[in-house]
Amino acid sequence: MAIGPVFGENNHQMGSKKSARKKASEQCAAKVMETVPLVMRFIRADMRARGSYEEMSVPQFRTLAFLDRNPGASVSELAEHLGVTRATASANTERLVQRSFVHRCDRPEERRRVALKLTEAGKQHLQQIRAQTRAYIADSLNSLTEEQIALIEEGLILLQQVFEESLDLMG
Repeated sequence: MAIGPVFGENNHQMGSKKSARKKASEQCAAKVMETVPLVMRFIRADMRARGSYEEMSVPQFRTLAFLDRNPGASVSELAEHLGVTRATASANTERLVQRSFVHRCDRPEERRRVALKLTEAGKQHLQQIRAQTRAYIADSLNSLTEEQIALIEEGLILLQQVFEESLDLMG
């Protein structure tokens, strides 16, 4: 009387699926690590070519983008995001304060801690740079079919979700 597959066979199939998924995940991770730096080099090259790089460094652009997403962040939080020391983040911020793109606000509850916020000029400058960069990227994608563009967009949405969830779990 046959009741079903032998336990070992079923267990082997599950192990095989996990192994295949792990291999696919590792290959995808390698591709992400190859592609993200390439995209960032592409964006930096565009900023340099348009002259945006001379007027604003990539860390300054990243600072504006971070403060746009995290108004009221501290210099320590900014330094962590940029992967630099607190002193470097502070110097970077000072240049943006001098250009009236960032405003330092004292926190009454913590006198030694300063909150950083974008000014209207900072928000406008960030929007302008983002729009120019989006246009440049869109021009580069123009040679692809609508289906290829949709696949890239779907993949990027999934990637964003995975990393947002991972960061949420990290705290």
